[in-house]
Amino acid sequence: MGDKIRLYMWEKYWEKPSGKPVVVLAHGSSTAGRESFDLCIPEKPSYSLMGFLAMEGFDVFAPDIRGFGRSTRPEGYMTTADASEDLNAAVDYVLNLRDVQRVNLLGWSWGTQYAGMFVATYPEKVDKYISYGQMCADSPGIASRRLRIGEFRESPYERVSEAGWRSRFYLMTPAEASDPEVVDRYVRAAVLAGAAVPTGPQVDLATRLPMVSPSSLTVPTMIIHGEFDDVADAIGLSSFYQEIPGRYKRYVIIPGAGHMMHLQRNHQLFQREVALFFKTEQSALPE
Repeated sequence: MGDKIRLYMWEKYWEKPSGKPVVVLAHGSSTAGRESFDLCIPEKPSYSLMGFLAMEGFDVFAPDIRGFGRSTRPEGYMTTADASEDLNAAVDYVLNLRDVQRVNLLGWSWGTQYAGMFVATYPEKVDKYISYGQMCADSPGIASRRLRIGEFRESPYERVSEAGWRSRFYLMTPAEASDPEVVDRYVRAAVLAGAAVPTGPQVDLATRLPMVSPSSLTVPTMIIHGEFDDVADAIGLSSFYQEIPGRYKRYVIIPGAGHMMHLQRNHQLFQREVALFFKTEQSALPE
């Protein structure tokens, strides 16, 4: 990213990375890559999505988009388009590092927007794409953000309280869907990674959805979300899914889970669906 923007990348693999299929994970609008996808709880190791995918035989990367985690934090506002550029730079780095032609890509939450924009622009760099917890303009979660648009425009960063991070597990989702200890560990990791997060993504989500056209997703695509996800509106996503032109696509709803599904009790159902989709050989896909 030159002298202006430096991106941090967290990697995980089992034994050695050579010869493995590559997965890149695009985080959401609150926490960075490592904190989102590699939450390490020694007594509960299954909650790390990166750890699971590594054990399944993948070489897994999680970049921090500018403004998040350990990457450069610009003084001004950053946008979803900026994030898509950062993801492109991260993918190019991985393609060169591992000498591969394409990566598997998973975008979560706001990550479905900048990852979707990236897939639309550079489909030749993507083997398969998973849109996890994709945001819909008419969902309750996005409607609540529109009410705060004035706050988001006051400053390029906002401080998130521990209660704010904790609440993401319970919005429209039964309390029993989450393990309190896992929630506590996530909150602590999020605070350590940086209490202030960019507001630019929130402005875009409140004013620019939809940012991705389904007709632009020409690679094998899976849409997946939890039954109680407050931003992944099933009605809107069903229509979106029908318009995806790719020759292979899937739509999966995980029961008893919300927007934080990969860190909730049914995370292993989610993990298995992700691994199965990424492992399906192109030659086995229906014409």
